[in-house]
Amino acid sequence: MKKIRVEDAIGMTLCHDITAMRDGFKGAAFHRGHVITAQDIEPLLDLGKRTVFVWEENAGEIHEEDCALRLAAMAPVDGAAYTDPSEGKVVLLARQRGMFRVNNALLHDINAIGDITICTLPDHYPVEEGARLASMRIVPLVTQETQIRQAEALCRGKKLFELLPYHPRSVGVIITGSEVYTGRIQDKFEPVVRTKLAAYPGEILGVTLCDDDPSMIETTARRYVAQGADFLIFTGGMSVDPDDVTPTAIRNLGAHIISHGVPAQPGNMTLMAYWGDIPIIGVPGAAISLPTTMFDVLLPQIYTGLPLTKEDLIRLGDGGLCQMCKVCHFPNCTFGSY
Repeated sequence: MKKIRVEDAIGMTLCHDITAMRDGFKGAAFHRGHVITAQDIEPLLDLGKRTVFVWEENAGEIHEEDCALRLAAMAPVDGAAYTDPSEGKVVLLARQRGMFRVNNALLHDINAIGDITICTLPDHYPVEEGARLASMRIVPLVTQETQIRQAEALCRGKKLFELLPYHPRSVGVIITGSEVYTGRIQDKFEPVVRTKLAAYPGEILGVTLCDDDPSMIETTARRYVAQGADFLIFTGGMSVDPDDVTPTAIRNLGAHIISHGVPAQPGNMTLMAYWGDIPIIGVPGAAISLPTTMFDVLLPQIYTGLPLTKEDLIRLGDGGLCQMCKVCHFPNCTFGSY
């Protein structure tokens, strides 16, 4: 585009809207793409426009709204949709509940190109229908089309964003501890687990109290799997004390323990394992007394069906310290991003 005197712009094409404010009206008096005529000169001068920006032939430039459309097209997302361009940007909105995923390395490379800016929610973020997920635009009014082509090439064959839906799970809940098994104290885990799982699709097959007996815990777990459980939750006995036998029982099942302990608090002693393709989570006692722990952070990914890895759990360290706010705002906070 080039800047030119209004009087010299007759027959040329505007490459931006020109806004008017008068008599309570605010809006575009002249739209992008308008071909300037002799009759437009006085109205433009009345708007304080002594110069305008017009398109140059063969300049290789592309307008911000066209850029926004091209950026949206290069990063389609199942379960989400982009708005029409407004003020040069498009916004990605969730059409379903789920966990938002971002290819952070790819996002970095696109934002490093030059004029392109893409901002998003964090990777692994649980969202509700209607949530704003990402926004895309270029900084200037126009940019060289080569920049958009470079971004498109980077995205070819890759997914910049995903919105993974939650899938139903059949859950077996095993609560361990001699004190609750014998009735010396009332169990407090079950209502917590039921409340948190109510936010996800599926069913709880049952809740069983077990003594601190590895064979009893193993037998209960195998019975739930025989009933169709595809997710097991163990509570209690998650510390490193010698008499905390729950991790031992999980190992005896033949489960692969990804990690016993995560770099995050509360929920430091969380255990994450897989028995074949069945996820197992060991929930430490913090879940009883605190509104948000690692239990809340890991549930969304478990319900998407996407396996958790050791690397996922290691990344919890950055943002893994809960600020213990008087009113919990999770997940709209720093806790649990990875």
